[in-house]
Amino acid sequence: MLSTFIIALREGLEAALIVGILVAYLVKSERRHHLRALWTGVFLAVSASLALGAFLSYTSAELSSKGAELFAGTTSFVAVAMVTWMVFWMKRTARGLRDELYGKAEVAVAAGALSMGTLAFFAVAREGLETSLFLYTNFKTVGAFSTATLGLVLGLATSVALGYGIYNRSVKLNLGKFFTYSGVALIVVAGGVLSYGVHEFQEFGFLPGPDAFAWDVTSWMPKESFIAALLGGTIGFDTTTSWLQLLVWAAYLGLTIATYLTPAKVKTPLNA
Repeated sequence: MLSTFIIALREGLEAALIVGILVAYLVKSERRHHLRALWTGVFLAVSASLALGAFLSYTSAELSSKGAELFAGTTSFVAVAMVTWMVFWMKRTARGLRDELYGKAEVAVAAGALSMGTLAFFAVAREGLETSLFLYTNFKTVGAFSTATLGLVLGLATSVALGYGIYNRSVKLNLGKFFTYSGVALIVVAGGVLSYGVHEFQEFGFLPGPDAFAWDVTSWMPKESFIAALLGGTIGFDTTTSWLQLLVWAAYLGLTIATYLTPAKVKTPLNA
């Protein structure tokens, strides 16, 4: 539940802020007649994201056991790559996001309503499609569908409420700290998804050492227990973890978090 809540809150708030920035531009520039095109683009982007989630679920359900292992491992690696890239992208562009979107909105408005809708579609779809893929792989990692779904719903509802509050200035939130802390949390969740992907590729036969366990605690902590589910949904813990899973998980978290938290270098003028 916690991991899906974090994913939905972080990604949902990013999308809500993007929509809020575009709406604010149209309202402030007295071009409200383009709002319909904007919301149409947002609706289509959300629909495309839901369609991707449905496609992934349907495809995995129709595959053989071996095919499902390959599919799950591949989607896990793709999801981790996308989320890692997006976390660093947001860190790099967060400060100038409003100015960037205002510039794109100005160009889109000049080109017409279709361009405005297209801008909104791609801006939201970038977040939505990534979220659908990451949530799908996280659902597979957690395994508890009901609690994971509850976390998803609560995360999305909270992100929409916060986004609306920030837009009308009834909620003050330090976005810099929020994105930094939630970025670290997403990286931790992604580490668990990566470990799951390694496990699936080991079961399929692409990677070695599926039975070389770093630990096997199933004798006193059943895989279906609450503690195992809680640890699995937060840090990617598995009751049977191979040495390769542990090595990849630790290397990814160590390198990625260290790089993410390293302050960006400030460029100084050559004549300074």
